[in-house]
Formats: sequence, structure tokens, C-alpha cells
Amino acid sequence: MAKNRVFADGKALYLPVIAGVVSGGPVIVGMIPGVARTDRDATGFASVATEGVFNVSVTGAIASVGRAVYIASATGALVVAAGVGIQLFGHALATKGAGWLRLAGQRRGSRGAAST
Repeated sequence: MAKNRVFADGKALYLPVIAGVVSGGPVIVGMIPGVARTDRDATGFASVATEGVFNVSVTGAIASVGRAVYIASATGALVVAAGVGIQLFGHALATKGAGWLRLAGQRRGSRGAAST
């Protein structure tokens, strides 16, 4: 067994996050998408779930299963259109109008998913 293993599974990591992050909010740290498990603390870090399925708010309609969902790096807002400062967060598992969506983000090159 490797003696240099730091975490057994890496499903939750303590990472630096943008100001205003609260538990349940989507985050992206570099290329690591996730959902905050805790509010951002005084040191600027939060526990971030890097795997799982969560209900999150997405701006815009999801017209088809498999549609990409993006995150704005500066604000943490989830949107359906790519652009400057916006990175891939996951993919839709179902369709929806504007509002809340069940989402599993992508992790380490895998494809994430979302559903209503």
C-alpha cells in the first residue's frame, strides 16, 4: 500500500473558496468543481464535496439531457452558456425551466450530471 496517500477517497476537500460561499453553494477551485459542505471560514476555506448529487440553482433553461452546465468563477453562479471566466461544472440529467436543478458536477476529468 502506498505510504504517501493523504486522503482515503478525496470526496470532500478543505479548499480556498471565494468570499460569500455558504454551505450548499456551488464552487470551483482551479479546475475542481464541487459544492460547499460548510460556509467559508475566517481563513477563506470551506469543506467542498467533489462528488455527489445536489439541488442547486441554475440560471437559464435546460432544454435537453446532457446539456453542459457552467460556473462563473468570480461569483459561483451556475449558467447554461459558456463565456469569459466561465468553466464547465457538469451536465444535465433532465430538462427544466429556469430555477433549481439537481446536479452532480464533473470531477477530475469525468463528466458530471444534473437532473430536475
